[in-house]
Amino acid sequence: MELSLTRLRMLRELYRRGTVTAAAASLHYTASAVSQQLAQLEREVGGPLFERLGRRVRFTELGLVLTEHAEEILGSVERAELALEEARDERSVRLTAGVWASVTAGLLPAALARLAQDHPGITVSTRELAPEETAGAVRDGALDFSFVIDYSGHPMSWDPSLTREVVAVERLYAALPAAEPHGPTVELGELADRPWILAGPRSHFGRAARNACRRAGFEPRTIHQAEEQFTALALVAGGHGVTLVSDLGLANRPAGVATYPLAEPVLRTVSIAYRTRAVRKLAMQHVVDAVRRTAEAHGLGEPVEAARLPLP
Repeated sequence: MELSLTRLRMLRELYRRGTVTAAAASLHYTASAVSQQLAQLEREVGGPLFERLGRRVRFTELGLVLTEHAEEILGSVERAELALEEARDERSVRLTAGVWASVTAGLLPAALARLAQDHPGITVSTRELAPEETAGAVRDGALDFSFVIDYSGHPMSWDPSLTREVVAVERLYAALPAAEPHGPTVELGELADRPWILAGPRSHFGRAARNACRRAGFEPRTIHQAEEQFTALALVAGGHGVTLVSDLGLANRPAGVATYPLAEPVLRTVSIAYRTRAVRKLAMQHVVDAVRRTAEAHGLGEPVEAARLPLP
């Protein structure tokens, strides 16, 4: 008997997730393809591995025994892949990253320079996407990793097949025309009657900003919709309204804009997301370390105990 690693992975996912549909989705196969492969596995081992109970399944004794060994076999294969990567000494590791405007402007150039100096064998290419799209592209295999964001008071939902590593924590600031003097901090409620410049309500940043305003007791009157923070700041500089901006967004702050900390802080967590079973884990860790050290140099570091989190 020669057991297929692909079929063992399917069996393991079926045991973990309980339905053929869920197992197929996690492995990016159709449900019929998984059913056919598992039927072939049953023929190879000479007996049923599970029983169907509606849409869910119950494993037989034979299935439980094989699943236990599948965990050991697949774990050994994954460890061997990691060892081979380390043995190659990163001579030709190429990774593709999903990025968005403010992380590209404020964090990425210095982080890539640090990575090139410390680990010249790791090459990172980038694709600019909306923040809401990057994690899905990693899950689907189009990207090796991506930068993702999460806001206090408005958490983003995450895929359990991905791992998140926190690399920076930003604050949001109120951005006002510089010609308008103000105290050291801003209460969002003070801006209730002002025209606002915000990203659209379907974007994660736009929703987070609106939620912060609602917690302050008002609905922002959005006059200009601008998806990029630099565009919003340019409109603020022209006296056309007020907005919120993050630490990384300040990298391209134009003249004529003054920023103030919010009296009730709103935090934005920047993380790197990658597939939990990614083969190039050593290279990924070098990328994470380079970005994290760069963020710390910018005053955006995160305590070590909170820096590595599984996606909920």
